Amino acid sequence: MVISSDSFQYYFVDEAGDPVLFGKRGKVIINSEGCSRFFILGVLECNHPDVLMNEFNNLRQNLLSDPYFKKVPSMQPEARKTYYAFHAKDDIPEVRHEVFSTLRKSDVKFLAVVRRKERVLEYVRQRNMTDPIYRYNPNELYDYMVRILFRNLLHKEDYYEITFAKRGNQDRTEALRASLTQAQQRFAEKWGKKGNSKINIYAKSPLDSGGLQAVDYFLWSLQRFYERHEERYLEYLWSKFRLVHDMDDTSKAQYGVYYDKKRPLTLAALDNFLPGI
Repeated sequence: MVISSDSFQYYFVDEAGDPVLFGKRGKVIINSEGCSRFFILGVLECNHPDVLMNEFNNLRQNLLSDPYFKKVPSMQPEARKTYYAFHAKDDIPEVRHEVFSTLRKSDVKFLAVVRRKERVLEYVRQRNMTDPIYRYNPNELYDYMVRILFRNLLHKEDYYEITFAKRGNQDRTEALRASLTQAQQRFAEKWGKKGNSKINIYAKSPLDSGGLQAVDYFLWSLQRFYERHEERYLEYLWSKFRLVHDMDDTSKAQYGVYYDKKRPLTLAALDNFLPGI
């Protein structure tokens, strides 16, 4: 069967921060050193992932062959970092700039859902008051955000190929498939449009996926914005952002705030929720 490009959509999913709230013996570790205050789940829409992978491979080879980078530690093969794949946290600033420039010219769009872990902790504590048996599992938050992220993304095309970044050694394919199916069902119930789209799910390493390398960069820019209030990376890539759903800014609506082209995510906008940042 020949599948037309018009009926096929590729998605690439990764996270920034982590969904962990508790350490040993149930101690809350939010705000402790090395623990993120936000958990962000992002998805990249990419119509031509092979083209993106080729662009990244060519860029990386050009950088590796440049004498300027000859002795950069992260670009040596034994470091197993930039030499093999782009990763914003490991790449030096000059490399990041080249990757950002490539993404600005690429045919991609990015969407994300943001949670403040302090708010998630409030929910867990409230639930424990009514259900003492309940125990929080980080996968619970991840799967919930998958449903939120994809609730409007699985109804237009006939086929979807969704690649998740590998998380540990667990095979969570079926759990992710269940979350995606729920997202489809809830869309159908809300709009009365039952879809028959087919979904293929893969778990890969960024080493094998240009789409995952790209989504990592978008997430890094968003995480730096929320965690460190650094705006310039987000602003540089904003033309490629389709939507950011800040679920815990409930100052005006219970469902949170949606940032898009008409309502850009800026420090000034965030200051309405977090005065004095």
